[in-house]
Amino acid sequence: MNQSTPLYLSALRKVNWQQPTSFPFPNAIAKQWLLEQGSLSRLLEQHCQELSVELVHNRTVKTERLNEQEVDLLSPEDCLLRKVVLSGDSEPWVLGRTLIPNSSLAGQPYDLARQGEIPLGLTVFSAEDVKRDALQVGWAETPEGRLLARRSRLWMNQKPMLVAELFLPTSPIYSKERV
Repeated sequence: MNQSTPLYLSALRKVNWQQPTSFPFPNAIAKQWLLEQGSLSRLLEQHCQELSVELVHNRTVKTERLNEQEVDLLSPEDCLLRKVVLSGDSEPWVLGRTLIPNSSLAGQPYDLARQGEIPLGLTVFSAEDVKRDALQVGWAETPEGRLLARRSRLWMNQKPMLVAELFLPTSPIYSKERV
C-alpha cells in the first residue's frame, strides 16, 4: 500500500465534490456506504475479523496549505492533518484524510493529536455530542480507475473537523452483497 498512498492522496485532493442529491450513485450499496451518518470505522468492523489503522501522517499544517473549500468548511487556522489507511483483515479498504483545527483539539475529552493507530471514528463517535454535516460525495481518478470518495464535517462537542475518505479497490463498498 505504501507506494500507492501518495497517488491515492493526490486523487482524493482532486475529487470534484458533489451534493448527494445530484450524485449518480452506482448502486444502492454504494449509496448506503457513502451516506452513512455514523462511524465508518464501526461499519467497516462489521465486514472483517480485524480492523487496523496504518498512521501515514499526523502533523500540523499551516492555514496556507489548506484549499479554499477546506477553509470555508472549517476556519482559517492551522490544523492537525491526519492521514491513515484503514484495513480489514490486512486488506487496505479506506484512505482517510482528516483536518482538525487547533481550536477543535482544545477542550476535548480525548487527545485527538495522539490518536495513533486507533480509528478516529471510534473515538469521535464515543463522545456525547457528535453530528455530521456538509456531506459531499464524488469520484477520484486513480491509476486503478475511478474510486468512490466522500467528505464531511464532523462536529465533536460543537467543534469541527473535516474528514475525507477514499474507498480503495478492495473495500466492501464495491461488494455485491448487502451491507
